[in-house]
Order: sequence, then C-alpha cells, then structure tokens
Amino acid sequence: MKLPRSAAGWTIAVFGVLALVMGALGLVWPESLLRLLGFEVPASRAAGDYTGTFLTASSMASFNMGVYYLLATATEWRAFYRFTVWFRLVTFTVFTITVLADVAPGRFFGVAAWEGLGALATAVGLWWDARRAGAASTDATAAEPADRVGPPPAADAVH
Repeated sequence: MKLPRSAAGWTIAVFGVLALVMGALGLVWPESLLRLLGFEVPASRAAGDYTGTFLTASSMASFNMGVYYLLATATEWRAFYRFTVWFRLVTFTVFTITVLADVAPGRFFGVAAWEGLGALATAVGLWWDARRAGAASTDATAAEPADRVGPPPAADAVH
C-alpha cells in the first residue's frame, strides 16, 4: 500500500483504517463494539432480537468501507474525497438527531462527532492541497523564463 500523497489523502486513509478495524472488531467480537458505542449487552437475547444480525451487516459494511477508503487513498481519487465530505456531514447530522431524539445513547454522539470532524478534516485537507497546488503552479510559471536556456521550443521546430 502506498502512503497518501496529500493532506486530504491522509484524512481518508486514517478513516479507512479505523473503519476497517472497527468492522473487523464487530465481526470477531461484536459485544465489545456494542459496549464501545455505549449500548447495553444483555446476557441473552429474546426471540426475534436481530441485534447480532444487524451488527454483522453493519460491521461488514464498515469493513468494506474501510477498504474503499484505502483504495481511494492509494489512487488519490480526489472526487471521492470531496464526495465523502458531504456525506459524512449528512451522517453527522443523522447520528446527532438520533442521540437528541433518545433513539441512541449519549455515548453514540462520539460516532457523530467522529464523522463531523472527519468531514471537516478532509475539507481542510482538500483546501490545503488546492492552495499548495496553486502556489506551486504560480511559482513554476514565474520561474519558467529564468530556467529556459536557448530559444523557445517553438523556434526550434520551425526550419
């Protein structure tokens, strides 16, 4: 795996690794993931309680998402980076509303905060990368005439 080549890429890579690890944790040791998220873990489950099934599906989705994020990092897929900013902000909003509506325990707000802060970190990384790229292209354009030796390239082609 190649290391990220941009600030935004690093934010996507960190999220990808954590999504992959949390997904694997949920698949291997689901009770620990429930406790980490602030949910109760009863000694036994009632008939018709599909918490385990849902947790398996969510954990597999998290694992896969981690792989997707790492693939995006390896290929420096900037459109994906921008896409994640908006949808992670939507996720932040939905998870926050879930906590405020008492559908999820207060500790679950940590997941919402992680999504929101991750979205902002990627947005800042994208801004920073664009600023650096703009400065680099301005510097290259300004330095071009001084670096050139001999006649302009077009002059060599005409004879």
